[in-house]
Amino acid sequence: MATAPPEDQRRLLEVQALDTRAQQLAHQRKNLPALAKLTELDGRISDLRASLVESRTRVADLKRELTKAESDVEQVRNRAERDQQRLDAGGVSAKDAVALTDELGSLATRQAALEEVELDVMERLEAHEDTLAKVEGANDELVAEKTKIEAERDAGWAEIDAQVQAIVGERAKAAEGLDTALVTLYEKIRTQLGGTGAAVLNGNRCEGCRMDLPPGDLATIKNAAPDAVVRCEECSRILVRVAGAKSGAAAG
Repeated sequence: MATAPPEDQRRLLEVQALDTRAQQLAHQRKNLPALAKLTELDGRISDLRASLVESRTRVADLKRELTKAESDVEQVRNRAERDQQRLDAGGVSAKDAVALTDELGSLATRQAALEEVELDVMERLEAHEDTLAKVEGANDELVAEKTKIEAERDAGWAEIDAQVQAIVGERAKAAEGLDTALVTLYEKIRTQLGGTGAAVLNGNRCEGCRMDLPPGDLATIKNAAPDAVVRCEECSRILVRVAGAKSGAAAG
């Protein structure tokens, strides 16, 4: 059976308490409410991204369509202006005058049709721009909310990290001078059992696994020397015997 000074065994509980607190803080860091909120926001932003891309693409397509429609109207208008100038200037034959007059009529009809197309494209573009503005507004709100939550996350992390740093210092002091073999055993058990390597023996209960020890095990522990490092037969943790220990005094 390994041995270690009784005082070192009792001090090991301080180390365990600090390790437990550090482990709790690590859990808090991974489970900050802000992290869940960020995951939710990322999902909403991702869902909105498809609508945003589609809306922007549609607006861009309609702008190109409007540019073409405007160009078509402008070309017809310019042609009509040139024909009218030729008629107004005179110097054309009667036959050419008739042809120009007929063409002006056709151009007027064509221009009216093209202006209808232009107006239709403008109305559709206006509607899609309104939709795009709403989608972009919703996206901007989500991005702003995400930035805010990221700041909350970073602040939460910073606070936890500061506490962990303080615990690291306290832990170093608590472990200073402890029996090397005892600490090595403790670290091995703690790693194997998910964080708790030492616990108080409270009456007949191991406060590590919260199990009542059978009479035979208790008798063995009672008869063990004060410097003997005893372990729970149920969970294998180091059992620290503390005079007057009460229920709930476990270090982990």
